[in-house]
Amino acid sequence: MSLETMRPTPTWDATAYESTVDTLAAHREDLTYRIWGGDWCKDCRALLPDFGAALAAAEIPDDRIVEIDLDREKRGEGVEEYDIEYIPTIVVEDDAGREVTRFVEEEELPPAVWLAEEIDAELEG
Repeated sequence: MSLETMRPTPTWDATAYESTVDTLAAHREDLTYRIWGGDWCKDCRALLPDFGAALAAAEIPDDRIVEIDLDREKRGEGVEEYDIEYIPTIVVEDDAGREVTRFVEEEELPPAVWLAEEIDAELEG
C-alpha cells in the first residue's frame, strides 16, 4: 500500500459495522476502490484508517484497492482523468470501468458506511 493513512485502525470493530462489511464483502470480486489521498492531509488521516480496516474486514483483495498518493498541490496519477479536487476521494468502479459511486472528503457518514449504502442503492436496489 502506498498510503500510510490506509493502514487499518487496529481498534476498528467490524461487528459494529456488520452490514457495511457484508456489503463490501458481497462485491469483493467485482468492484475496485481507487483512493486518492495524502499522508500529510488531516482529513485523510482522520478517515482512511477506518476505511482501510473496513476493506480488510471485508477481505477485499489487494488488486481491488488502488491507492494514489498525492502531493500537497494534489498532483498525481489520475487526478485530471477522475476530476479529483478534494481528498480523500474514493471512486468505486465495476469491472467495466464504470463509476458506481464516489466518496468525496466530507460526506455525512464515514467512507465505508457511506460507500456501502451507495453500493447497495446502485447495485442491489
